[in-house]
Amino acid sequence: MKLMFCLTAGTRAAASVAGAQGGAGGAGGAGGAGGAAPQRITYDDAVSIALKQNVSVKQAENATELSGATVSQQQKAMLPSLSLSVTGSNNVGRNFSQSEGTIINQQSQALSTGLSSSLTLFDGGKNISSLRSARADQEASEQDLARTRQSAVFTVASNFVSLTNANEQLKVQQENLVALQNQEQQIEAFVKAGSRPIADLYQQQALVANAQLSVVQAQRGVDLAKVDIIQTLQLDPAATYDFVAPAATEVAMNKTYNLDSLVALAYTNRADLAAQSARVEAAGQDVKAAAAGKLPTISLTGSYSTAYNSATDLSIANQLDQRRGGGLGVGISIPIFDRGSASAAEQRAEIAESNAQLALSQQRQAIALDVRRAYLDFSSAKQQLTAATAQLAAAQKAVEATQARYKVGAATLVEVSQAQAQEVSAASALATARNNLVLQEKAIEFAVGGSAEGRT
Repeated sequence: MKLMFCLTAGTRAAASVAGAQGGAGGAGGAGGAGGAAPQRITYDDAVSIALKQNVSVKQAENATELSGATVSQQQKAMLPSLSLSVTGSNNVGRNFSQSEGTIINQQSQALSTGLSSSLTLFDGGKNISSLRSARADQEASEQDLARTRQSAVFTVASNFVSLTNANEQLKVQQENLVALQNQEQQIEAFVKAGSRPIADLYQQQALVANAQLSVVQAQRGVDLAKVDIIQTLQLDPAATYDFVAPAATEVAMNKTYNLDSLVALAYTNRADLAAQSARVEAAGQDVKAAAAGKLPTISLTGSYSTAYNSATDLSIANQLDQRRGGGLGVGISIPIFDRGSASAAEQRAEIAESNAQLALSQQRQAIALDVRRAYLDFSSAKQQLTAATAQLAAAQKAVEATQARYKVGAATLVEVSQAQAQEVSAASALATARNNLVLQEKAIEFAVGGSAEGRT
């Protein structure tokens, strides 16, 4: 059995799941409205819901939007400023009229208006470095969002594998119950015929009761697996759901991976590594921006204004026309002594860049360990599946042989019960091993940050 979930972020994952017999269907969740049909949710639906409703995904989307706003702000900081000023006043008594150039002793109204603009021509490259830093931070946020989406999809895939395994475990217990009930009928017939003691019937009835308890417990495992999906998808706990796993295929037991190739693929694909690399770039630009604080700043300024005063006999239009004027200016600001502010800012930026480099190295190490761990888990899962398959085959033969001996009186019911218990245990172990191998395949895919198909 092989579950193939696509972990591509931002898309509805196409899936071909290998399911247990019986699949992952059935009503799930806590009790909903009485008589209401359960909501059918396929794996693709679950991925789509998780990408929309997962809290971590929403937070990552908000962080991406915030970084985009920062980029926009840094871009606009390089444009010239433009402001309009309008000032009005009502003067009473003796006061100096700037527009008339003399002292007047009367009530008058004055109005002045103007436009002013400034443009930074040179600031040591601070604006450019700040813009590049903001863009690098935006890239890091986008990569974080991609990895968060992959994590959400992987969680959904893990939940569906767990549900598939729980359904398989339930099927094993149900089949065991049916077999024990059929055997109870045979023993009852033997007892009536006098070929078996009544104690065998009582013992078999106890085994049937225990099998019924195991079915109940297995059903609880299915229900809990559905609860995990409800929690992952942030669904209404009071509603009922029918979770449907994708179609089943065979487990690729012959699939092999090369550890070095997987690590190299992870270094290329992992979005969180790309995010940290972008943060290193942003920190480097922050150092340049801080160093620019030691350089001169050259700016261009311009203004244009006019005024009106009621103390003059000229009309408003004439006054506004005669008193209009403006000017252009170039200013140079040279930092001579800033009490060490620029040097301290540069030092802090350099330390932040060093920390970002250390975090990048640590991230590469963690990724390599993630891949190695997933690789070893997959190899172990293959061996466990091989052993479980052989164990079940041997247990089935043991049951057949013991039952045949029991029918002719050469074996006791205890021996039959022990053989059947071993068969049930082996069947359960096989289901667990099969689904664990599926999960470890997905773990490798998640560890490398994308598909690992063909990496042998």
